[in-house]
Amino acid sequence: MGAGKSTIGKLLAKALGRDFCDSDKEIERRTGVSIPMIFDYEGEAGFRRRESETLARLSERDAAIIATGGGAVLLPENRELLRRRGFVVYLKCSVDKQLERTHKDTNRPLLQTDNPRQRLQDLFAERDPLYSETADLTVDTGVLSGQAAVKRIVSALQQVPAAAVQE
Repeated sequence: MGAGKSTIGKLLAKALGRDFCDSDKEIERRTGVSIPMIFDYEGEAGFRRRESETLARLSERDAAIIATGGGAVLLPENRELLRRRGFVVYLKCSVDKQLERTHKDTNRPLLQTDNPRQRLQDLFAERDPLYSETADLTVDTGVLSGQAAVKRIVSALQQVPAAAVQE
């Protein structure tokens, strides 16, 4: 959360002339309700099921830039799908920077707690190893501007055979 997935994803899609898809926005579009409402009615497990279905559908698109929700890597089948069907970039960000970027955002159900810093620390501890194992590239978005992050990603993509990026 707050690592810049949507912002950098849009910038990257524009730089590469590709479509941009945000899996959370797609879930909201398809269900007609907000992510917090899905969490309220279906719990995290229900949301994760919808997220997996959405990732499978979005990853079938040709050469699209997809911003996943922060917890997409929690399920092994999502990690495998992402590795198999694309070039995965982990936008890594410190907890302090995440907190700075998200502290006023009420649309993040997992941060609706008395101690959002602790929650972000717990999420980072749980997810960082999963992001690291899944990613083809890690970019620190806590220290790089959006444009600098995009340049780094584009440079890395230029080193990858075209067939590997298209799958």
